[in-house]
Amino acid sequence: MDDVNTTPTKWNETETLALTHFGNSDENDEERDDPTEGALASPLSEEDAALESWGIDDSKSLDLTRLYLNEIGHSPLLTAAEEVYFTRKAQQGCGASRARMIESNLRLVVKIARRYLNRGLPLLDLIEEGNLGLIHAVGKFNPELGYRFSTYATWWIRQTIERALMNQTRTVRLPIHIIKRINGYLRTGRQLSQASQRAASIDEIAREMECPVQEVERMLGLNERTTSISTFSSATDERSPLDTVADENGVDPALYVQDSDLKHGLRGWLDRLSAKQREVIERRFGLNGHERATLEQVGKDIGLTRERVRQIQVEALGHLRRIVESEGLTGDTLFC
Repeated sequence: MDDVNTTPTKWNETETLALTHFGNSDENDEERDDPTEGALASPLSEEDAALESWGIDDSKSLDLTRLYLNEIGHSPLLTAAEEVYFTRKAQQGCGASRARMIESNLRLVVKIARRYLNRGLPLLDLIEEGNLGLIHAVGKFNPELGYRFSTYATWWIRQTIERALMNQTRTVRLPIHIIKRINGYLRTGRQLSQASQRAASIDEIAREMECPVQEVERMLGLNERTTSISTFSSATDERSPLDTVADENGVDPALYVQDSDLKHGLRGWLDRLSAKQREVIERRFGLNGHERATLEQVGKDIGLTRERVRQIQVEALGHLRRIVESEGLTGDTLFC
């Protein structure tokens, strides 16, 4: 399956703990007869010394990782003959044999999961996804073909981890077939860069892949990372970027209160007008659900001439000005 492109970042202490248990990984481990060879846990004294020297604050996450790694370290690896035996028993419906196959290969999952650190998912999540692939591999393994189970399971473990990275680490999810095409272009670009000792251009990638330049540009453009502003950058953050971004369309609280008070006062002032004056003012200025209208439109709606509507408006506005001035306001406050 295609590799998932990511940007490396600094390892955290939880991931370093896995290194204490399982040592450094080899990129070609899956090509060996038994990738779990040498995967036994190191003595706990070394781990405890490392923990003390790190001074880790996230003790809860670290304790969970340490507990899991310690537990799976007690399951012995299976010989080739034992793999055949337990696989056959599992295929016959023996749950204990199936569990034995899974438990004896959990360290293989950790070994593979470490290769995908710093790609968007924490170590424990990578292990969880890899375990799903391991479980699937147990059900699909055919011991009669002659190869070791670890060789077969490696593909399934990698597939589930990579698919999880594709589906869970992007704010905007891309279809799997699109991600595979993107990874193909990226892989070609890396190969060209290694051969020429410089960054490969889009033209070179397109020429090597025998596809249009516009297609490569479009695919690589989809690979740009996006981050949700509501996502916390770390577990210790109390505020997300969304909490610090000002809303340009937001209403000033003081202006909102002032506007609310003015609307409340306006309703009271309109009640002190005659029915005809109030109707003209509401229609002319679009108040109380009416659309703003011209003098002529108002006259047609209420059966008056344009000039008569204008006279009523002048009378009503004069009355309103006297009302608001008596309350210490000015006409400009209402009709600005």
